[in-house]
Amino acid sequence: MAAVAPSRLAALTRLRCEIFQTAYNPASIRTGAKYLRARLRGPSMVQYYPDTLTVAQFNRMPGDFKIQDWEEYQRLADVEEKKRRGKGAPKKAKSPAESRRMSRKR
Repeated sequence: MAAVAPSRLAALTRLRCEIFQTAYNPASIRTGAKYLRARLRGPSMVQYYPDTLTVAQFNRMPGDFKIQDWEEYQRLADVEEKKRRGKGAPKKAKSPAESRRMSRKR
């Protein structure tokens, strides 16, 4: 029995790829097709983890029940304490004349 010519085998492989709609890759180069064909993982991961509910979102929900956000309360208390000691953020200028940038000498 005679051996089949390599060019005929390559033509057969090319035709097979066209028929079955696969990538023709005679040099066996890495293409990443396995990962591109795979199902995306993101949507299933999003469904797995429940949505987080913050205190602010809970308080915005309809109903009479409200809870105190202790972290926000503590943050506001710290800001007020810093202001009392003179360590807080500077006051905003009401006009360009009050601005520190405008009063700076050139």
